[in-house]
Amino acid sequence: MNREAKDILAWAYDFGIDLSEPQVHLLIIHVNQLWKWNKKINLTGLSSRERIMKELVLDSLIPCLFLPDKGSLLDVGSGAGFPGIPIKILKKDLTVHLIEANSKKVSFLKHVIRLSQLRDIEVVKGRIEKDKNLLRPQGYNIISARALAHLPQTLTWCAPNLTSGGLLMSFQGSQFENALRASSDIMEKEQIFLSTVFPYTLPGKEPQRHLLIFMKRASSVSADCPFTEA
Repeated sequence: MNREAKDILAWAYDFGIDLSEPQVHLLIIHVNQLWKWNKKINLTGLSSRERIMKELVLDSLIPCLFLPDKGSLLDVGSGAGFPGIPIKILKKDLTVHLIEANSKKVSFLKHVIRLSQLRDIEVVKGRIEKDKNLLRPQGYNIISARALAHLPQTLTWCAPNLTSGGLLMSFQGSQFENALRASSDIMEKEQIFLSTVFPYTLPGKEPQRHLLIFMKRASSVSADCPFTEA
């Protein structure tokens, strides 16, 4: 096991995330392909593999602390596949859709999925605000949005695609309270509430980050939905 693999194992363990060697292998495949493709097309502005491992891979694993093993997940504006692909690697029984508008990024996502031999994961070329017909009509149990848009806009686009009792994850920096206040109207309209605020600091990174998890209110949750409202 090389140094990168040992690092991601240790970093994840510090957050209470246990990775198997096959999972680490798949995460490294993702990083290797990102590093290779990024020389030709702009997939990330991060200039070192260590930063990619910390700021993309590890950051994408944090939500797994709060997610069930089964259900459907939509990763909106997936880009280079973060957090959707790392979540899928850890939560292999999730059915995952990655929606991305950029054709070159779509090609990259399909390439990584094919190379990693991941199953029950599909790339959808489109935009969530324009191409709802390409998404699951019944909605998704989980929606992730990383660096998509300002929080009110993210909630406006994503919340209508949540199933009853579903979760919406948003990655925020140290200052998120104003964005949360600005989102109060859309939260009320879409019947979602802030369920979890998880503060964390990535290794070697001083600013604190926050994972916000919103839940769709439900008077009753269908039998096949893995969530219940507290």
